[in-house]
Amino acid sequence: EVQLVESGGGLVQAGGSLRLSCTASGLTFGDLNMGWLRQAPGKEREGVSCISWNGVSTYYADSAKGRFTISRDNAKSTLYLQMNSLKPEDTAMYYCAAALNCRDYKGGAYWGQGTQVTVSS
Repeated sequence: EVQLVESGGGLVQAGGSLRLSCTASGLTFGDLNMGWLRQAPGKEREGVSCISWNGVSTYYADSAKGRFTISRDNAKSTLYLQMNSLKPEDTAMYYCAAALNCRDYKGGAYWGQGTQVTVSS
């Protein structure tokens, strides 16, 4: 059974930082592009960041550039998202997804349950 389990969300003040993690099991993590998407209440889900299977290529939404850093540890089957300088508009449920097309954030054969990030002003 494939499982993606996100953690690290929470409540933080504007300007603060959070580090999200996504631990995978039941799949060949090191063969797959991985990414983070988010969905705020009343809004469509949007891609935040994506990383190629070998970690060589990374992609960021304009809203994340310069503030967020995606990384992965294939030995631990874990994906990370370091989020700095958080803003209230970053408030959303954050999901990790496996087997994404990093250019358009489509595909995503497997998804986690999400971790809530709330940024207070």
